[in-house]
Amino acid sequence: MTAVSIRGVHKRFGEVHALRGVDLEIRRGEFFGLLGPNGAGKSTLINIMAGLTRADRGQVAILGHDVVRDYRQARRALGVVPQELVFDPFFTVREVLRIQAGYFGLRDEAWIEELLSALMLSDKADANMRALSGGMKRRVLVAQALVHKPPVVVLDEPTAGVDVELRKSLWAFITRLHRNGHTILLTTHYLEEAESLCGRIAILNHGSVVALDTTRGLMEQGIGNTVCVSITTAEPLVRIPEALRSRLKRQEGELVVFQLHKNRDSLLDLLDGLRAAGARIKALHTEEADLEDVFIELTRARAGGARP
Repeated sequence: MTAVSIRGVHKRFGEVHALRGVDLEIRRGEFFGLLGPNGAGKSTLINIMAGLTRADRGQVAILGHDVVRDYRQARRALGVVPQELVFDPFFTVREVLRIQAGYFGLRDEAWIEELLSALMLSDKADANMRALSGGMKRRVLVAQALVHKPPVVVLDEPTAGVDVELRKSLWAFITRLHRNGHTILLTTHYLEEAESLCGRIAILNHGSVVALDTTRGLMEQGIGNTVCVSITTAEPLVRIPEALRSRLKRQEGELVVFQLHKNRDSLLDLLDGLRAAGARIKALHTEEADLEDVFIELTRARAGGARP
């Protein structure tokens, strides 16, 4: 069964066309990444999935349950960890989890205790929410999303603004959930997280899906066959040779960065061209393109920028 089905979804807010016919299908048991720059439409899509807003056109279903017509079952099947730190300051951690479980008609004290232990919240269980640090509040949000044992979990920037230790512990717990059969949908601006965790990735830009493939597949789409060459010159280059401008990524003073295709471009030709233009090369560094390069190129191309 498909975990999440999104068909032809459109959404407008006044003059802003936030979603422009989005089509996505997330398989049951996948660890799926949804990436995109700020304003791409990710949060709008998640809000439609969660029933917080309605699409103007199109259909969204969670485990086959339409989020509008069969909203009770759809919401029971979904747990969302929001990006914002939203909490009730008048309850303890344990009370918050009991109340959240009660919304779904559940009272499973053993599972609440297991969540508290797994997220290292046991010693804070009877602390008031307003007394917790930002990182601890983030853990409570994860526990809230999971307290009704949803098979599909949406993580909207779950590690934004948290320290390295908390990030590692959260990912260890989420990875365990995935191994146990949960479907995970992740949005993040930490692209190294998406690259290491997600089996498939969709890139959303200006309300449209501009790429959808496995992580390896994205890396092999042209940009993944490139190498970045960083060259430091003795003094800033006044003019980049015409033959090299199409491969130029950026120029910052004495640093010039080019992007070369492994099979079509020659590093020796690049260096010869720079020397012919009067450059005296002090240092050279090369590195393989990563998911961040893919992301930048795809979103820039969709926005109307030129590909190097």
